[in-house]
This record gives sequence, structure tokens and C-alpha cells, in this order.
Amino acid sequence: MIKHIFLDMDGTLLNSSGQVDQRNIDAIINSEISVTLVSARAPMEMSTAISQLQLRTTQIGFNGGLLFMPNVQGLKIIQDSAIHPADFKTVFDLVETHFPSVSLSYYDSTKWYSKKVDRGIQFEQRLTHQSPTLINELTPDKTKVYKIMMIVFDPTVMTKLLAALRALKIDGISIQQSGDLYLEITSRDAKKSHGISQILASEHLDKSETAAFGDGYNDLPMFESVGVPIVMENALPDIKALGKFVTKSNDDAGVAYGIQHFI
Repeated sequence: MIKHIFLDMDGTLLNSSGQVDQRNIDAIINSEISVTLVSARAPMEMSTAISQLQLRTTQIGFNGGLLFMPNVQGLKIIQDSAIHPADFKTVFDLVETHFPSVSLSYYDSTKWYSKKVDRGIQFEQRLTHQSPTLINELTPDKTKVYKIMMIVFDPTVMTKLLAALRALKIDGISIQQSGDLYLEITSRDAKKSHGISQILASEHLDKSETAAFGDGYNDLPMFESVGVPIVMENALPDIKALGKFVTKSNDDAGVAYGIQHFI
């Protein structure tokens, strides 16, 4: 019997418009199974879905950089892995100096920060319906930074940026490309699989009692951490090959279909 479900958000729970299909909401609530969202998103970008799904259990943000419990005050941090301030400064200095066309911003546990509203920020605003806090100076030493986000519209620039960041050889960070446009940096210790293992331990669950839904390469560690990995129809073929089941697409309420037919 499945007692806990782990859900990726973008491309999985959310449809192409960034919304949660009512069929997914009904299936999750009616299943009465504990659900954890496992996302690269910040808690503020997860809050609408958490409310719609009436979630009360531990949630995972920033690709495992933050485990938190939603409550009436906003959130209670269970465990976190922040980016070291020196690493943060090194990355920002590189991008601002050598890649001025890249949209650059960052997150702490409750806010999104940017120096300006550029094309990338506007793109993200339309997707998440959130707005950044505009700042003049970076202050990574005064707040815990969990994610640096770069939005890159030029594939050639993306290739050069990735190479430049990897050439820094910073041991304390993880560099991940999400889709064609996003490059995200988190702490090296921020892992979806680590967050899941913490929840399994705290709830005394066996791996066989868990399932997960996902669609991307960054979901592979999550699939390896659960007993029943379920892949979305909109995933690439090599990712589908690793699932126990393949459900319908994120635009056809694939999470609801998976719960009803495979769980």
C-alpha cells in the first residue's frame, strides 16, 4: 500500500499554463494519501498548489535545499542547505561582469530578489505570478540564499555560461540546467533524494510504501528513492524507460490518472 506520494511540479503536477488541474486536486484530496511537493521552486511559488491540495506534511523546495512545513505563519523550516556567501559572490561577480544579457536573481526562504525587472524577470512573473523584491546591493551575508536563478534566452550564451560556471570549480554548489532557458544554482547538499530520505526516516516508511511522479532528468534521483516511480507522458523516452508506469501528460491530468490506475 502506498502511504506517501512525492510530486514534481513543473511538467508534472502543473499543466502548461502553470495551473493545477481540478482533476488532480480531487484525486489527491480523495486519495487521503500524504503528499509532498518536490520542486526547484521557492516556497512562495509552491504556496498556491499547497493550499489547493490542502497539504499539511513536510514539503521540499529548491531541489532539496529546503524542507519546510506549511503553517498559518507561512512556513516552518525543518532542514536547510544554503549557498555559502563566498560562493554566491563568486557566481554573481562572474555573471554580472561577463554575461550582462543573462537575467540574474536569487531566493531566500521567503523572498525573490533582483536588481532590475528585465525580460527574464517578466517571463518568470508571468509563469509564477510572483514579483521580486528590487534591491540595489547584494547582501548574501545577511540572509540565507537557497537558489541563484539565471534565465538565458540565447542558446549560445547558455553554453558559454555553463562552461564558465563549471570552470570556477566551486565544490559547494550544484549547477543544473532546467529546460532550455533556466540555469539554477543551489547548495551541493540540496538534493531531492536527500529530502525524501529524511521524510521516509521521520515517518518510518519503507521505500516500497512510496511513489513519485516526475518528467525530467532532475527527477531521476527521486525515482530511485521510491518504490513506484511514475513518469509523465510528456517526458523524454529515456526517462519513460526508467518508470514503473507511464501516466498521461501534465496537460491531461496525468497525476490524477496515475493515482487512480496505478496507486
